[in-house]
Amino acid sequence: MSGYIKVSGLQIAPELLAFVDEEALPGTGVAAPDFWQGFADMLAELTPQNRALLARRTELQAQIDAWHQAPKGDYQTFLKEIGYLLPAPADFEIDTTNVDPEIATIAGPQLVVPVTNARFALNAANARWGSLYDALYGTDALGDAPQKGPFDSARGARVVDWAKGFLDKAVPLAGGKWAGVSGLAVRGEMLVARGKAGETGLADPAQFIGHTAGAAPRFILRHNGLHIIIVQDASTPIGAADAAGISDILLESALSSIMDCEDSVACVDAEDKVGAYRNWLGLMKGDLSHDMTKNGKAFTRRLADDIAYTTPAGKPAQLKGRVLMLVRNVGHLMTTPAILGPDGREVFEGLMDAMLTILCALHDRGKNGAKGSIYVVKPKMHGPEEVAFADEIFTRVEAVLGLPQNTVKLGIMDEERRTSANLRACIQAVKHRVAFINTGFLDRTGDEIHTSMEAGAMVRKGDMKSQKWIAAYEDNNVDAGLACGLQGRAQIGKGMWAEPDSMADMLAQKGAHPEAGANCAWVPSPTAATLHATHYHMVDVAAVQSRLKAAGPRAKMDDLLSLPLATENWSAAEILAEVENNAQGILGYVVRWIDQGIGCSTVPDIHNVGLMEDRATCRISSQHIANWLRHAVVSAAEVRGAFERMAVVVDGQNAGDPLYTPMAPGFEGVAFNTALDLALKGAEQPSGYTEPLLHAGRLARKRA
Repeated sequence: MSGYIKVSGLQIAPELLAFVDEEALPGTGVAAPDFWQGFADMLAELTPQNRALLARRTELQAQIDAWHQAPKGDYQTFLKEIGYLLPAPADFEIDTTNVDPEIATIAGPQLVVPVTNARFALNAANARWGSLYDALYGTDALGDAPQKGPFDSARGARVVDWAKGFLDKAVPLAGGKWAGVSGLAVRGEMLVARGKAGETGLADPAQFIGHTAGAAPRFILRHNGLHIIIVQDASTPIGAADAAGISDILLESALSSIMDCEDSVACVDAEDKVGAYRNWLGLMKGDLSHDMTKNGKAFTRRLADDIAYTTPAGKPAQLKGRVLMLVRNVGHLMTTPAILGPDGREVFEGLMDAMLTILCALHDRGKNGAKGSIYVVKPKMHGPEEVAFADEIFTRVEAVLGLPQNTVKLGIMDEERRTSANLRACIQAVKHRVAFINTGFLDRTGDEIHTSMEAGAMVRKGDMKSQKWIAAYEDNNVDAGLACGLQGRAQIGKGMWAEPDSMADMLAQKGAHPEAGANCAWVPSPTAATLHATHYHMVDVAAVQSRLKAAGPRAKMDDLLSLPLATENWSAAEILAEVENNAQGILGYVVRWIDQGIGCSTVPDIHNVGLMEDRATCRISSQHIANWLRHAVVSAAEVRGAFERMAVVVDGQNAGDPLYTPMAPGFEGVAFNTALDLALKGAEQPSGYTEPLLHAGRLARKRA
């Protein structure tokens, strides 16, 4: 990159400088000279601390590697001696204030979406409401996938039966079932349902909170803090066929969405970063739009408006039409060529993200959150020192931008082993601003493998979920959050459902997340959010959390730090299948990342099952192969052979993409070699992260 412009001692890429000065700063009350000087001062002070924290990671990893190569004494004692495992803090509770109810008190689904894709970002922002009928009809949620063609009335009837059965559980009638309702009306402050046995109301009349009038009236109910809208419109085919004229049931679906600048995007330079920041700015201003065509019709997608209704008392009221938006910054590791410091070195990307995403959020005028808070999720932090450093970063940003201290609320991704082992101390380090903890089991698995790389060969990837450490990890996250007072003040979250086309399985399995005491969990699409929302009607998460808190901690440190080492001898065929499965997943993801700049997508696995892939899934697969290489389970030649065979498979899976560049037969492209390096050089990557190699490969591809 050339043509930098010098401002306040920094060398800034022209497109970034223009974006900040001409788009992000106007309207904030922050003058450009003050902004850039404040940012330069912050970088000067915090950059050495950032480097020191990364050096500490390297030092600890070297000590752990050496211990595994020649173990001496007790493992936990050793971890305490080197400062990896710290004493648990005395009992305390967080005191975060001004947290919106979508985070603090209401339990429901959460989306994570690449902010660089305006269409995806708008879909996520508007995913507050979803049609239960559409979600059931258009997926395999009923047990079978819909067939292409005209409307299937038999399938439609099954959808209605399922949905009304859901109403019977969430908002039951005082008499009879919803399937027997032949009419709905508002009488006084009551919702009245007519049926063969006469009129009845809700078993709990307080669940009716309002309605809209007109040709297609809507009746608004509430359960477990979530809203349900029953739409009555006999002019539609479904409404005409329904005795009560019910044409749809809308569920309050995703309560919040993380607009992601990290794992799901491919941002490697100023051009990419400006694209991310510009979309985030549009979301905060409320003017982001995207022109698109669907079913042959052109239209512009915009942010949804709030929903106006009349309360039972006859007063006007509104429901939020959009999710509460959080933004995820990158971690502490990577630097960016978008800005060079006075010494000519790239600045840390995480410091730039903090300053610029919070600057963009100043344009929100209460449309996103009502409490005046800005929500930033910070990933890939290792232990309390790094969490405290994030707190210092946000304190400095608040000072530069003239914000009250702790305006910025912090989300801690519990996805690194040192953070898991010291989670209460991590929470204590930000007890004034923490509003979110979440298990990221994908990255956590990658770090589990890398941290214990020298200990021995790990179990197969598919067996990881049955290991002691992961059950203890999931329990410890909830236990620590509750012990530190997050209940009613912050989110305790669970990770992603990675199969966007497998909604029946998601319905069967993901109810375990609210049952585990998590008041949010990640889903891969707005449709999945609508279906997952039904779980939060079946489970009172607040009651579960109270029960778990009273019972006390479940997770044991011995289990949390247990190593997932293999105890079986695999056949050559089993080893080959495992390596090929990992290689195919890496290649399918990396080739899109490098060649097309796609940071997250549904990638067919080796069996052509679509899986949502991002850098976290790539981290697991690459670290797993690296571990087996390190312990001679497989050779480098065998790994390369597997990658070449799987490159042919991936080429075939992408044959219909006109933008795709095949890897075979030459196997010489940047994408193929980057993917191979992730495995062959995986053990030497910092914390096993994929970003250094991916960024280098993408930059090389863009230059080419």
